[in-house]
Amino acid sequence: MGIRLLPLLLFLAVITGCSTTTSAIPAAESDAKVQSILSDYPQLRNLPWSSAVVKRVVDGDTFETDAGEKVRLIGVNTPEITNGKSEAYGQEAKNIAQSKLVGQTVYIFQDAGPKDKYGRLLRYVFLHSEAVMFNEWLLAEGYANTMTIPPNVLYADSFAAIERKARSQNKGLWGAADEPSPTSTPAAACKSPKIKGNINAKGDHIYHIPGGKSYDQTKAEAMFCTEKEAEAAGFRKAAQ
Repeated sequence: MGIRLLPLLLFLAVITGCSTTTSAIPAAESDAKVQSILSDYPQLRNLPWSSAVVKRVVDGDTFETDAGEKVRLIGVNTPEITNGKSEAYGQEAKNIAQSKLVGQTVYIFQDAGPKDKYGRLLRYVFLHSEAVMFNEWLLAEGYANTMTIPPNVLYADSFAAIERKARSQNKGLWGAADEPSPTSTPAAACKSPKIKGNINAKGDHIYHIPGGKSYDQTKAEAMFCTEKEAEAAGFRKAAQ
């Protein structure tokens, strides 16, 4: 009986092994990298994480793993690329993400909210070969602006400070000839923003205030503290 079961057990072991993401990084080295990340970013301790290999880049803030999962960077927003058309500095952001991420092993850490409404994994991302979080690096080099969407606010304050420094130094999109697109949403000016910004299927940028008829069912893609802040980011008020 045991002899006949052996091939089946071997087969199941192969199938189980194939279900995990492969990586060229040895396990011991991988463990050392995670410990290094947690040493530099202690707020991530006790939060879920995993590793993956990046298959392709969708745009500057979104990529797909070799397991077919799409990952959206938490807390940052790069200029959009839609139907072949790029907002100011959008193509530059995509190009740099491709050059740094594709084919590389990354470590992705979760915040309070694991996915967005499109089913993408929301994560803080680290490259195996670099010490600085990739989300932070994009902000520091001016490839992205901050976009804080609760409940993922672990690094909201530090991200805002990094963006302010990049702005002051005219890095990347902040030094471009054209002003950043309205869809580049600035960081909220308070810790508990209540105004919801949403982009509908037509591409309209609309904000909803507490008490509005659609407020409760609206899923926020950006949050604002004041109506003036929302309007400055290119959003218009929803009909009441």
